[in-house]
Amino acid sequence: MEFKDYYKVLGVARTASDEEIKKAFRRLARKHHPDISKASDAQARMQELNEAHEVLRDKEKRAAYDRVGQGAQGGQPFNPPPGWDSGFEFSGGPADFGDAADHSAFFEALFGAARRGAGRARPGHGADELRARRGQDHHAKIVVPLEDAFHGATRQFTLHSPEMDTTGHVALHERTLQVGIPKGIRAGQQIRLAGQGSPGLGPGPRGDLYLEVEFAPHPRWRVDGRDLYCELRVAPWEAALGAAVNVPTPDGTVEMSVPAGSQTGRKLRLRGRGIPGATPGVTPGDFYVLLEVVLPPASDDKARAAYRQMALDLAFDPRATTGADT
Repeated sequence: MEFKDYYKVLGVARTASDEEIKKAFRRLARKHHPDISKASDAQARMQELNEAHEVLRDKEKRAAYDRVGQGAQGGQPFNPPPGWDSGFEFSGGPADFGDAADHSAFFEALFGAARRGAGRARPGHGADELRARRGQDHHAKIVVPLEDAFHGATRQFTLHSPEMDTTGHVALHERTLQVGIPKGIRAGQQIRLAGQGSPGLGPGPRGDLYLEVEFAPHPRWRVDGRDLYCELRVAPWEAALGAAVNVPTPDGTVEMSVPAGSQTGRKLRLRGRGIPGATPGVTPGDFYVLLEVVLPPASDDKARAAYRQMALDLAFDPRATTGADT
């Protein structure tokens, strides 16, 4: 995926004010609109202009784009770093992020998750008056350790929300919140903080803040819903003869039996040892162990002699059952 330089698309500097961005878009739109331009690429050019304008005119999208795009060059390969949008506040609903069909893959990589988060935030109210007076909801992503899903925790997060100054430039405002992480939460679930969104109109209540949880990458465990996966290395004799081995889980070490005759890639299950249920009656996930048979190194005379003796005693041909004729 290529990085899109939206400032270059509109022909403005990165320090351009909101008014300068509007003027540049109007000038280019009059030139490249398909109803005016006879160029074969007018439709594609206009879509590119619309996308750039959508990002740069919106203080939240522009601030997020500026953060992730620092040092990036237009046309160069680009992938957003994991968790780049963690702690960044967006407001509004899915409509504020447009339709995925109208945007490039680059736009979707940056703002698709924000649109989906906005869509899950809060069901709409039935009365237009309530929608008009109630403050907008905000939503942000937070990254927490996997262990929090097992034990719960209270953590401090610094959130960033953009504000427009008197000159039409965007500046980031920070606020710090103490957030309770409930036991049993899954990646993708949201924590609602009532009244932490935008102020309402007149006597209307403030909107809410929805924090979407993401787990920090873990060096030992992989998460899939409520299930966890890990790779466990075993010795050849443990795999061949069977053994009782200790498996580290987020909830402590568990003894597990490795069946005799196991091979690399065999999957074993520890039932109910995954992420616990958030409430009583919710089934916890399972913990899956993928075996990897590891050979001792033939690093000295004694080890090499043991391997030679094994070759004589076992007369084992690992390729005999593969269909290979070597």
